[in-house]
Amino acid sequence: MSASRRSWAAWTRALLLPLLLAVPGGCLNRQELFPFGPEQGDQELEAGDDRVSLALQLSGGLHFYDKSDINYVYVTTNGLIAVSEPPAKESHPGLFPPTFGAIAPFLADLDTTDGFGKVYYREDFSPSVAQLAAVCVQRGFPEVAFQPKSVVVVTWESVAPYQGPSKDPAQEGKRNTFQAVLASSDSSSYAIFLYPEDGLQFYTTASKKDEGQLPAVVSFSQGLVGFLWKTNGAYNIFANDRESIENLAKSSNSGQQGVWVFEIGSPATASGVVPADVNQEEAEYEEEDEDYDVVTELGLETTAPTTFSYKTLGRRGTDTYHVPSARTARRTATEGPPELPSGRTRSFQLPVERVSQQHPQVIDVDEVEETEVVFSYNTDSRQTCANNRHQCSVHAECTDYTTGFCCSCVAGYTGNGRQCVAEGSPQRVNGKVKGRVFVGNSQAPIVFENTDLHSYVVMNHGRSYTAISTIPETLGYSLLPLAPVGGIIGWMFAVEQDGFMNGFSITGGEFMRQAEVTFVGHPGKLVIKQHFSGIDEHGHLTIDTELEGRVPQITFGSSVHIEPYTELYHYSPSVITSSSTREYTVTEPERGGVAPSHTYTYQWRQTITFQQCTHDEARPALPSTQQLSVDSVFVLYNQEERILRYALSNSIGPVKDGSPDALQNPCYIGTHGCDTNAACRPGPGTQFSCECSIGFRGDGSTCQDINECSEQPSVCGSHAVCNNHPGTFRCECVEGYQFSDKGTCVAVADQRPINYCLSGLHDCDIPQRAQCVYTGGSTYSCSCLPGFSGDGRACRDVDECQPSRCHPDAFCYNTPGSFTCQCKPGYQGNGFHCVPGEAEKTRCQREREHLLGTTDVQRPRPPGLFVPECDEYGHYRPTQCHGSTGHCWCVDQDGRELEGTRTRPGIQPPCLSTVAPPTHHGPQVPTAVIPLPPGTHLLFAQTGKIEHLALEGSTMKKMDAKTLFHAPGKVIIGLAFDCVDKMVYWTDISGPSIGRASLHGGEPTVIIRQDLGSPEGIALDHLGRNIFWTDSQLDRIEVAKLDGSQRRVLFETDLVNPRGIVADSVGGNLYWTDWNRDNPKIETAYMDGTNRRVLVRDDLGLPNGLAFDAFSSQLCWVDAGTKRVECMSPGQPSRRKILEGLQYPFAVTSYGKNLYYTDWKTNSVIAVDLAISKEMDEFHPHKETRLYGITTALSQCPQGHNYCSVNNGGCTHLCLATPGSRTCRCPDNTLGVDCIERK
Repeated sequence: MSASRRSWAAWTRALLLPLLLAVPGGCLNRQELFPFGPEQGDQELEAGDDRVSLALQLSGGLHFYDKSDINYVYVTTNGLIAVSEPPAKESHPGLFPPTFGAIAPFLADLDTTDGFGKVYYREDFSPSVAQLAAVCVQRGFPEVAFQPKSVVVVTWESVAPYQGPSKDPAQEGKRNTFQAVLASSDSSSYAIFLYPEDGLQFYTTASKKDEGQLPAVVSFSQGLVGFLWKTNGAYNIFANDRESIENLAKSSNSGQQGVWVFEIGSPATASGVVPADVNQEEAEYEEEDEDYDVVTELGLETTAPTTFSYKTLGRRGTDTYHVPSARTARRTATEGPPELPSGRTRSFQLPVERVSQQHPQVIDVDEVEETEVVFSYNTDSRQTCANNRHQCSVHAECTDYTTGFCCSCVAGYTGNGRQCVAEGSPQRVNGKVKGRVFVGNSQAPIVFENTDLHSYVVMNHGRSYTAISTIPETLGYSLLPLAPVGGIIGWMFAVEQDGFMNGFSITGGEFMRQAEVTFVGHPGKLVIKQHFSGIDEHGHLTIDTELEGRVPQITFGSSVHIEPYTELYHYSPSVITSSSTREYTVTEPERGGVAPSHTYTYQWRQTITFQQCTHDEARPALPSTQQLSVDSVFVLYNQEERILRYALSNSIGPVKDGSPDALQNPCYIGTHGCDTNAACRPGPGTQFSCECSIGFRGDGSTCQDINECSEQPSVCGSHAVCNNHPGTFRCECVEGYQFSDKGTCVAVADQRPINYCLSGLHDCDIPQRAQCVYTGGSTYSCSCLPGFSGDGRACRDVDECQPSRCHPDAFCYNTPGSFTCQCKPGYQGNGFHCVPGEAEKTRCQREREHLLGTTDVQRPRPPGLFVPECDEYGHYRPTQCHGSTGHCWCVDQDGRELEGTRTRPGIQPPCLSTVAPPTHHGPQVPTAVIPLPPGTHLLFAQTGKIEHLALEGSTMKKMDAKTLFHAPGKVIIGLAFDCVDKMVYWTDISGPSIGRASLHGGEPTVIIRQDLGSPEGIALDHLGRNIFWTDSQLDRIEVAKLDGSQRRVLFETDLVNPRGIVADSVGGNLYWTDWNRDNPKIETAYMDGTNRRVLVRDDLGLPNGLAFDAFSSQLCWVDAGTKRVECMSPGQPSRRKILEGLQYPFAVTSYGKNLYYTDWKTNSVIAVDLAISKEMDEFHPHKETRLYGITTALSQCPQGHNYCSVNNGGCTHLCLATPGSRTCRCPDNTLGVDCIERK
């Protein structure tokens, strides 16, 4: 009999005959589970319902489907291990498959509240556990030699079912115990599910959506795949009803009852998980070379005789299957998997690009009557209703088209098909609001988070009532004019005139909205961001709102009146825009019997983006323009309850005759062409004028920002720093000060002891002259360094040459903090001891003597003859000039002219000595580094400072963000981190210079000042102890040791605008970007400069930032031209688009599953999840100025080494790694008689 038939026979017997053929006493007992519990080092999941653990970082990494770089997993209460963080709305079991990658040994609504069970998890590296996992895998896959390096053990012990309000007495006291083990080697991963005897006592749990019961599911899911447009990846349902779940402990696919083994990550699992196919009874049967016929009487029903023809799975053969089902034998294998049970809906996105229709590839190892175990694959490249019906609302129809499917609400319901609600039914909208808003001219923002928003909509009247609670009264009145915050809900459910559609009919309540409010005559603007997530499990629409910016101050107790208005909405595929000008009247509280009243104006722009189904070409197109009519507006702030209320009455229809919009005035319809920082003033008919907003100058069509900080240097007062912003400015108190109620900076009152030395708040002299010593409490002492005298607060250099400490026959030269001695002419020695005799002349002295023909250095030079100048040490002066012609130039230490430095007569070039590095004094004001707490941090550069942001897993701890150190007067561009010495390195284009600072504290230092043009990107090889940087002015790439010495130019040709640069320390490779507008490219070379080649040339715009992840060996970049994030494995030609639609990315770094990039448009740090290609979080620093470089300060270095790791690779000077070797190089501009170059 063929191997494939024997394989199917074994699989069939495992499913059909668990009760008939089970060996007595052969079930798995609880003592045979993998060891678990606190004594094994397990972490314990927090007790409760729908809990999700923090990220469990995997040292070994996990392979799953076609991915091999999963470094985190999340454990949930509900019998599931997620390979990416589950969204909050999917924290309880719902529709399968979920949007995230999942491994589910028993997916059900489980509950550990009040001590009903525990969930344990850990990553284990012990040999005993690894061997136990290897034995299980070997049983299921006898032909595979597998030895895991890491094992994840997750145990659900005695967990209870969620029962809901009406508890089922039959489930009282029922508890389930089961285990999932994930074993991984370098090349593959396996899942082992263990179900002990009597471990599964219940098989369904109560639904949170209705009063029914939901069956448990044993399954795997790849989650959403795709870069911009997401679709469901492959998913495998193994068991999904009572009978199949019950048999998990009684049967097996690996030869041991209760133990099920699956290959989940390898080249064979790109399209689906591979199950083991060994049964404990296999040895008792002799196979014959013929089809295996099964006729088994099961209970009261008998299945018809069925012939199974099975082709082996995954690596054993092809991935094509023809397995007629025992229950549904008439359904062919190309019909797709059976429809999944209905459940709650969730948002989804449909692809817009056309895909040629292909034959779907559906793999079904379908159910049989006794066990009903299902193992189905979804690998269809064209999405159809058959495998996506659940994407539509339960009140919608699904229709297949040539390129995909579309959903449409049935009669009596309205929506976009994915989300449908009953026509005319009242709707509720719930959400959260957070904000950071400046009021009036205040320099201190009002910050609020987790504020509730509730809205009630009377749909058949188009009326919406919105309330935002717990708004601080210092802000509440000033937000009254912003009725559009709640007005978006009115647009969603506006009364529809015939042939026109409101927002819900178009978007289904799933869209992103960004609005910008500019208050005429007031500096600054307010940005409103709202994310509508569709209908939740309670039938309510959900919304998240964020407010940021500045609003005019409205006096406490005032009322605001807004006249009815109209607004034009312009429609294009997946995008809706509108802009308008609105007036509002503020009536202040009565004073002396008079209530002052003032009318103000603001301009409103908004963009709404949503996903539109494009497959139905016959669907009527949206009107290009619709008019929203707001017939009544009511706004109120309740000071006692701190509740902000907006009420609006809305309808949607055509542009009405006689309305201001009907005049098509450019100010109303958004075609005015005014500068984005200008107000459009409508005039008669279609006439208009443009007026620059406050804080800008210009003619309205072009407006330039006014730099208030330059024009009013003292505007912020003392102890404050002025930061210019577009249209406005902000004052920031220096360290140790904070804003008072009057808006001035006052000293921070803190009773805790302050280490003034560590914080840099002491008044000792600069570190080059004095030392600060902390003496406990809040006291310290200052003392001058050796070679200086004074009280420590003011130190003067001691002139050691008065009296001279040198030999009487020597010259004494005083230097800051020290001195040097040199024997006089005619004597030789070290300066402290001189004896008669001539010292050996230097090269410069010998050349002068040769040219002048005498030792008399005072003899006049012959006309036209160039004679070099020597310094007091006999070295060539770095600047040499020709006495006759007046030309000057720079020379190296051997007197050779440096190319490109010769100047015209009368001008001396700024030459730097190449004899020895110059002494670089620190900044005049101490700028001590504040030591970082333990852990991994993001470091990012902002003009004049570097900030740090702690990471917890991949989550940015935004409340803990602080300044690492200030660098006044500097513009820091690139950042790199040395994980060995915990040092951050940076480039500064204002100096220009390259510097570094220790994260343990102390003063930053400059390591390179000279021969720099515009240093931008910087990279670090922590193994070879070298730094590399790009210089966009000199168009070259250089390398140096970490202290800035031994510089060498690696490349100086075919570079135009080099910027980002990263180093692969283990691989010995360099990568850099060149944003040459005519020929942008990403290049690579070995670290020694050899094997240079273009890595990426096509489809680039302005490649700015570059990141190399040492853990996944993945190269990623951000492009401000294409506005994309892309990644690739450098050894492979294919690229992967991670995310599109970025604003203006500049620099990027990686850590774990995330990329983090800085953005010039939003002035923020944005986190992107590589696994799901989605922006996960955004951090806006308090100081809103442009962000530049970003890097990850790792808590420990990545594993690995290169040939420069030990003893500098045996090199005398520069050791430059290459793949599998190293090259010894000499620095530039040195003769290097003691330097040996070799490979």
